[in-house]
Amino acid sequence: MVVYAGLDPVTGRRTYLREKIDGTDKAAHRRAQKALTQLAAEVDRARTPTTAVSFAHTLDEWMRTADLEQSTRDGYQGYIDRTIKPALGDVAVNKLNARNLETLYSELRRCRKRCDGSPSIDHRRKAEHDCQKAKCRQHECTPMAASTIRQVHSIIARALNTAVRWDWIATNPAAVAAKPRQTAPEPKPPSPAEAAKLIDRAFELDSAWGVLVWLVMTTGMRRAEVAALRWSRIDFDGEMIEIRRSYVMSRGEGREKDTKTHQIRRLALDSETVAVLREHLAACEARCAELGVKFDPEHFVFSSARNPDPRRPYSPDAISHRYKKMAAGLGIDTHIHALRHYSATELLTAGIDLRTVAGRLGHGGGGATTLRVYAAWVAAADRKAAELLGSRMPKRVRKPAGQKKSAGKRKAS
Repeated sequence: MVVYAGLDPVTGRRTYLREKIDGTDKAAHRRAQKALTQLAAEVDRARTPTTAVSFAHTLDEWMRTADLEQSTRDGYQGYIDRTIKPALGDVAVNKLNARNLETLYSELRRCRKRCDGSPSIDHRRKAEHDCQKAKCRQHECTPMAASTIRQVHSIIARALNTAVRWDWIATNPAAVAAKPRQTAPEPKPPSPAEAAKLIDRAFELDSAWGVLVWLVMTTGMRRAEVAALRWSRIDFDGEMIEIRRSYVMSRGEGREKDTKTHQIRRLALDSETVAVLREHLAACEARCAELGVKFDPEHFVFSSARNPDPRRPYSPDAISHRYKKMAAGLGIDTHIHALRHYSATELLTAGIDLRTVAGRLGHGGGGATTLRVYAAWVAAADRKAAELLGSRMPKRVRKPAGQKKSAGKRKAS
């Protein structure tokens, strides 16, 4: 049984709905009439998928029209090329279902390369080569992190939402597919002793590098924000720093953009941090004189040690690599982002309110993100607040347990 369902909006071909009915008796005829009525109703209500193009084509069209930051676009394209298209690209978008998606997520939880489980070699080159010279390795299954699978799911869901909006499909199967549960954040800030070692080592390596680590530790700035910081954004008299921009790398090219949450925030600086920045400013002015460059307040505060040109910012990736190498030399397993955790946890345990901490970190949602990430430290701060309040309460004189009634009361009784 075949019912005409209109023209495919992408390919322009005629599309049909089909239903197979077995049998030649009267009961089969009744079933056929019922099925025919249902198919016709589905066509009338436009509830059936209207295109049979591949999911790969859907992804390409969505990426072509989506309004995305370049760094976000590059990240999405990587997931699409490495993971989504090899698994689901050939499936017709109107045939894609929740089971297809959940099967993919299950495979990724077992191995990010979706291997078949048999021994194999991870070849470093696609063309013919000598595996020994190319240093190819025996494949070892590495599960994909739950947060990364959720990112893959998000990309698929957004592409399919667009397909629904374009009337390519009737419903989005990603809306009902089970995705990995969001794992609770586990921030691991360095301890105060480790933070002291990191600061001392940073200043030993390079005074400018020491100032960068100091500033990230005291303000909780993101690495992209500290890379984009310009001298014009520092108010030395008002002891304030203004964060407006971030600097990101995309395919080897750097560019400035809005902050992660598209917010402008002003952070108060302590007097010691202002003094450290003044010393760094004097050093930068002296370096400009050596280079024969006129100092400009629009120069970047930090530049690479290998290329100390104040007109070129420090690459965020280079900042991460240098910090990781420095920490490893001290025997500390940490990364630059953990300094944001250090700043946040130190403030919370000192009793600073959640909204203020969220504002300094640039978290959105009025502190909801901060509470979710630093719940343990918020609880510790709450305990400290309770003890502080209790210490300020009037002292009560308590009678020893089991004390007998006074003589006057005994007589009255």
